[in-house]
Amino acid sequence: MNKILIIEDEESLRSEISEILKLEGYDVTAAGDGKEGFAKAVEKGPDLILCDIMMPEMDGTEVLFHLRENENTRTIPFIFITALAERSDFRKGMELGAEDYLTKPFTRNELLSAIKVRLGKKEQIEKKSEEEMNRLRNNIISHIPHELLTPLNGIYGFGELLRDYTDTLSADEIKTFGNNICMSANRLHSLIKKYLIYVRLESMLAESLNAPPITDLKSLITKLTRVVAIKHNRAEDLVLNLEDSRVFMDNEEFSIIIEELTDNAFKFSKPNCPVNVSCKNKVDATEIIIQDRGRGFQEGAENRIGAFMQFDRNEFEQQGSGLGLVLSQRIVNIYGGSMKIESSNEGTKVNIKLPVLVKK
Repeated sequence: MNKILIIEDEESLRSEISEILKLEGYDVTAAGDGKEGFAKAVEKGPDLILCDIMMPEMDGTEVLFHLRENENTRTIPFIFITALAERSDFRKGMELGAEDYLTKPFTRNELLSAIKVRLGKKEQIEKKSEEEMNRLRNNIISHIPHELLTPLNGIYGFGELLRDYTDTLSADEIKTFGNNICMSANRLHSLIKKYLIYVRLESMLAESLNAPPITDLKSLITKLTRVVAIKHNRAEDLVLNLEDSRVFMDNEEFSIIIEELTDNAFKFSKPNCPVNVSCKNKVDATEIIIQDRGRGFQEGAENRIGAFMQFDRNEFEQQGSGLGLVLSQRIVNIYGGSMKIESSNEGTKVNIKLPVLVKK
């Protein structure tokens, strides 16, 4: 049974709406002013709120403002009850996040229709959110333990060999085992580092960054992309076309963008196929393009970018937590830039635009 809260100071109208909704099977709570209504919204957690605009104690726009500021009530569908003379207040309310309005006088059918539409949309949103949460949960359960255990197993396994066969191993074997331990440790460190950065970025505000400019992008991009290309044994496939430019961004976070997107380009394309990285000056932005000639990903997948998600993981076995892409997008957004992904069976192109001026 859906719960509906009515906030209306006119007693006769409040009673009339309550009776109509109760007859339709709704669980109805009523309040006679905005202050009482806000308190009941927090207490009851209704599925929908009907609220008058002009009321004593706290008017409808104030109620809506406080509801949207409260973590527990900010997503509750909100319908204004408004008189024609209150249109300016109504517009203010819509800007605050009201979903609909009813103009007095309204009919029973208009009331029930508005409620049905809003509850229906709420149900659709909740269903979609649940589907996304299930997808995220499945990815975490299926992939994160693997991503953590694989490097740990490498460290543990080679460490055991060094411990148990120290007297019989040659210097070259000890060096090889040590290198493998370092590789596994680096992989584990990278995953933990990306996770910690992701958590930090989720609580960041763009206004709090105040990063100094990176002035030698050409040199930095060259260094970062070559390291990635060498890691994949594909130094010859890297093609650079870089102009001198600058961006206001934390050096570490800029490096994450370049490293992760370049790594994806090599990871999802075959040897002897070029990976092109370009940097160009625009009027108010620096444009960075990373393009490969790989298999691409399914249409619409770019709209599902999220932490712990990988495109086509079930079809193509690959390493990685899926954090790299979401980190890159999150960093770009925080610094006021944009990231666009185009993909087909002929390859993937990532276009990033970063502001070259301090964000005011």
